[in-house]
Amino acid sequence: MKRIVVLALFIFATGCAARAQDVVGDWQGTLKVGASELRLVLHITKGDDAGLKATMDSIDQGANGIPISSISLNDSKLSFTSAAIHGSYEGTINKDATEITGTFTQGIPLPLDFTRVAKRADGQHKTAKPSDIDGAWAGVIDTGTAKLRLVFHITTTEDGLAATMDSPDQGVNGLPVTAVTRNASALKLELKQAGAVFEGKVDENLTTIDGTWSQGGGSAPLLLKRAKDSVQLERRRPQIPAKPYPYRHEDVSYPSEAANITLAATLTIPPGKGPFPAVLLIAGSGRNDRDESLPTFGHSPFLVLSDYLTRKGIVVLRADKRGVGKSGGDYATATTSDFASDVKAGVAYLETRPEVDHYKIGLIGHSEGGVIAPMVASTDPGVAFIVMMAGPGVPGEDIIVEQTLLIAEAGGESHDEAEKAAAEERKILTLVEQGKDNAELAKALREVLGDKVPEATINAQIKAISSPWYREFIQYDPATALRKVACPVLALIGEKDLQVPPNQNLPAIRKALEASGNKNFEVDELPGLNHLFQPAKSGAPSEYGEIELTISPIALEKISSWILKQPPRN
Repeated sequence: MKRIVVLALFIFATGCAARAQDVVGDWQGTLKVGASELRLVLHITKGDDAGLKATMDSIDQGANGIPISSISLNDSKLSFTSAAIHGSYEGTINKDATEITGTFTQGIPLPLDFTRVAKRADGQHKTAKPSDIDGAWAGVIDTGTAKLRLVFHITTTEDGLAATMDSPDQGVNGLPVTAVTRNASALKLELKQAGAVFEGKVDENLTTIDGTWSQGGGSAPLLLKRAKDSVQLERRRPQIPAKPYPYRHEDVSYPSEAANITLAATLTIPPGKGPFPAVLLIAGSGRNDRDESLPTFGHSPFLVLSDYLTRKGIVVLRADKRGVGKSGGDYATATTSDFASDVKAGVAYLETRPEVDHYKIGLIGHSEGGVIAPMVASTDPGVAFIVMMAGPGVPGEDIIVEQTLLIAEAGGESHDEAEKAAAEERKILTLVEQGKDNAELAKALREVLGDKVPEATINAQIKAISSPWYREFIQYDPATALRKVACPVLALIGEKDLQVPPNQNLPAIRKALEASGNKNFEVDELPGLNHLFQPAKSGAPSEYGEIELTISPIALEKISSWILKQPPRN
């Protein structure tokens, strides 16, 4: 079975220019997606804090009131982003504040210009007498890397059947279905904006719709069942803390002077006098917020980790990455080295807090964060210890090839098929390492991939592997910094981690630390745990969302007890 491309969906967020009052109002534009044209209406109003807030309508898809997740206004630049859909927009407002010219990016950049409108456009359908399939239908699709729940809400209107789709594990609700076709028991649901189609048959008892989901050149079976209430759609996450917390929590900000930006974060402080040992949490790769939220899987590892450690008497600082959430800066141009400079800024901030024991400030890095922690500790004398959670010990290119092989096998492919996938990944990495410019790289990548994947997917992959972050990540050797780390180190990798395999990385970490002359380090493989440190069956990413626990209590206890035993730095 071909792997399915994870849904490419549309939701938006806004930012503005000049003065807030210049952009308050309604703006309409047209987004061209392949052969489709989607009319969008942006409604901007004043926020409670003298800023701006907004919603979006997609007229041709029948979606009204799409929430805008963030908004900023700088000079004549309007920017909006969506954490849920990972889409972003940047535009320039003309001097008369009548037009906005810009680009919407979600995988690939697309031109999107807005014009001020005097009257709100209305694309709503009027409802009619319900049909026998009106209601919510829920199912689970295996994308090859994750299992995602999909929920279709079908209604009857004066114009015929209409529907919207939710993807709860991606934090998406109300995505319009562009076409609904029913012929007797056959039902077809099209989502042109995602390049996806569901075709199935309604059973005679009207309780299931058994069919196939097709997207991005791949397909997978999808069985939809009637969902009677919202409880059926909820996933249990027993470790997510509930307010009121038994400790102080503050939203804070501090400068990262190297980039001339401000980072936004949350600081949690145990009850009592202190001063307390403190840690800064460093997230893995991707547009991670301070909780390292994983909407696809419904987990927030850093929220759970922060809560646990604070209850154990440790101050915890966790920040939105630059260009994410409320932090300033440009995520798209940032590299691992840039994120390391932001971590140094976080250490400097902790040193200003009276609740913190300034001789016991440490770093906890997960995945890529486990690369960053040694980078910082090797040069910053203010770091007293580091914890590497699934941190690599070998260069990124080796990690990517090995995880491609292991995840393919875990997904049901034969060893030979997985070897071919890994070899193809190695070819792509070699192209990047050859230092080709983006145009040459794009041409070479098309020759490698040929007609195996759609053009839009090739464009998205070209953009991803051409980024400054990717180019640095695949070539950087973590052992370089590990050989210079003098402070205590705890390095943990789960036995079933397929993204940072323990057999590949733990020996390399141990060898580098031994070469450093460091006498206070511990390198452990934790039985039965995956890349997120959950108790797992196979370790495949497709299991992450199915597992109720966010982080194994065994891992949490090991980390906290080790930290509390560490002596103050010299």
